[in-house]
Amino acid sequence: MQIDMHYYGTYCIARAAGLSREASRVIATSAQFVDDNAHQTGIELGDASSCQVEATAHHTTAFENLDPKDQREVWVPFHFLPGNEGNSFTERLICRKDSVIARQMCANHLAQSEKPYYLSLVGIMAHVYADTFAHYGFSGVSSRRNRVDKYSFEFIGLDGGIKDYIVTKKNNVWDMFNPLIRNIKSSVAQEVSNALGHGGVVTFPDRPYLQWRFDYTLSGDSGWRDNVTTFAEYCKNIHAYFTQIASKNPDWFDVSQQQTWNQLEPKVVAILQYQAKGDARCKRWQHEAKYGELLNVAENIPEYKDWNEGFEALECRSSKEAISHPIFQYYQAASYHRWYVLRELLPQHGLMVS
Repeated sequence: MQIDMHYYGTYCIARAAGLSREASRVIATSAQFVDDNAHQTGIELGDASSCQVEATAHHTTAFENLDPKDQREVWVPFHFLPGNEGNSFTERLICRKDSVIARQMCANHLAQSEKPYYLSLVGIMAHVYADTFAHYGFSGVSSRRNRVDKYSFEFIGLDGGIKDYIVTKKNNVWDMFNPLIRNIKSSVAQEVSNALGHGGVVTFPDRPYLQWRFDYTLSGDSGWRDNVTTFAEYCKNIHAYFTQIASKNPDWFDVSQQQTWNQLEPKVVAILQYQAKGDARCKRWQHEAKYGELLNVAENIPEYKDWNEGFEALECRSSKEAISHPIFQYYQAASYHRWYVLRELLPQHGLMVS
């Protein structure tokens, strides 16, 4: 999913579940920051202490994407949570929608309410869980199972302008990688290209309005995907999780905004169906929150502020001051999540990834 869902959608669903404005903002910011946190160098603080930083994403063309260790410590735990279905190891690594592992992760994270970084952890949970509904069928490691036939795409229900736009975007992405591949003097690069994650289907899994199909190269499997239905299923489930948080934490509860899923569903589905570019989809969430009937009480969605802005701000702080800074709490939550998924959760299911 993209920022329209990870930030704006997450914020609105959290508010409609009865969470306060500030709690919803922190959760939504954390959910989106999973995609924006590409820093890998530590921060030296003003009192000679330091904060070590671990990326939770890489830019599309970053060479780190070719590193198997990095794939297993970034893409697997944060973007392609393994579904553990099938026989071979690479098949079990494939992400599955709303898997047993995904639900177990959510249950674990929801139980960590005593941690000072709890809301950031909930945001990371929301991101990872959301991506199981978007990225299912692909794994976070370079694998032939991720390869697709780039001529097999079909779409239904798209207006002409949007279809031309997304097809052009797809072709531009494929063309962008050609010089990159030619410049990497390794046979591994040929295998890695478009075999990591859903690179072969570019952003199609992340566009909420899309109804589409494609063929896998290795298996020949194919089938139609209805992103509206799938994304709505995620929204229903995360609304239930957020409602659970609100009911157990009076300090974060705002009864004035709370709705049942039956009340919220048609309004969310109408937004998911909106065929538009990313910025316009974000504005649709903003418009419906401020002027529409999406929320019980109309309000502005807080502007998304990338926590990377706080990266340099920590440098002049002492460790005592930095501990309460939102970006440090995010790093705490991300470290906990990575450890839990790779060292506890996946091994419980017989998967040793990293």
